[in-house]
Amino acid sequence: MTPVLPDLPCYLQGEYATIDQAKVSVMDRGFILGDGVYEVVPIYGSHPFCLPQHLARLGRSLATVQIPAPLGEAEWQGIIGELVARYRARPGCSEAEVPTASVYLQVTRGVALREHTIPAQVTPTVFAFANAMATPSTAQREQGVACVSADEFRWEKAHIKSTSLLGAVLARAISQEAGAAETILFRKGRDADGRQADQGFLSEASACNVWVVKDGAVYGPPKDNLVLEGIRFSVLEALCAKLNIPLTLRRIAQDEVFAADELLLSSASKEVLPVTRLDGQAIGNGVPGPIYQSLYAAYQDMKRAAAQGQTP
Repeated sequence: MTPVLPDLPCYLQGEYATIDQAKVSVMDRGFILGDGVYEVVPIYGSHPFCLPQHLARLGRSLATVQIPAPLGEAEWQGIIGELVARYRARPGCSEAEVPTASVYLQVTRGVALREHTIPAQVTPTVFAFANAMATPSTAQREQGVACVSADEFRWEKAHIKSTSLLGAVLARAISQEAGAAETILFRKGRDADGRQADQGFLSEASACNVWVVKDGAVYGPPKDNLVLEGIRFSVLEALCAKLNIPLTLRRIAQDEVFAADELLLSSASKEVLPVTRLDGQAIGNGVPGPIYQSLYAAYQDMKRAAAQGQTP
């Protein structure tokens, strides 16, 4: 049975409609091959949060997969502004909904007969829609969340924000079945002799970046092809600098994660969220720690500034 879709506003190839009305070709390469990239932009007080960073990452993803950029920054800004206005104008939409809104942006390679070869002279398909953004509950923020771990089994081009998300779906299914908030993934490396190492190093979660706090400092994986550089990378770098919290990006061994004083998730919807249990083991004292509290408070200040139209 096909679920009934809500009348959320969307943009598709130059036209505005609602997601229950918009249609794409069955030969769109995004539909049959997952050949596309995307972004999710949080909206606070009708203003997009960190939009230049989101559009820059969208541009990097497009360039990496060799899809020509279909729109410029001003055009994206216009689409986002129109979608937010239409979202707010929906019958029954309250002001309380708007601070938790988001706009999803997607570009696929376009429509062509199915083959793996990249087709020439094909027009990219541009799609975007506005929606509510699910955020953590008060209890999750006050108590932290439980996660489980797994070996990283996805591909080695994680820096592309690709619509090919089956690996992420299967990774999230592991924690979903365990009743946990996320699956934290560890990628097995090689030792100096070329043999597989006994333990892995921190990759990311199925849909979040992961941060380790130890002795008052924050550590995250390096910005390379093995993790998606979340927009929170630059946000946390700025917040840590403001709060005089040391932040270092480097390979983090699996043992270090379990021995952390605090463990944090970051994403557009989660912002910064404390992990207090991993595989049933308490992280630190088993409660959200002081570094989380400081970063979360500073993040809220950033959001309030963004809601007033100030550039974060």
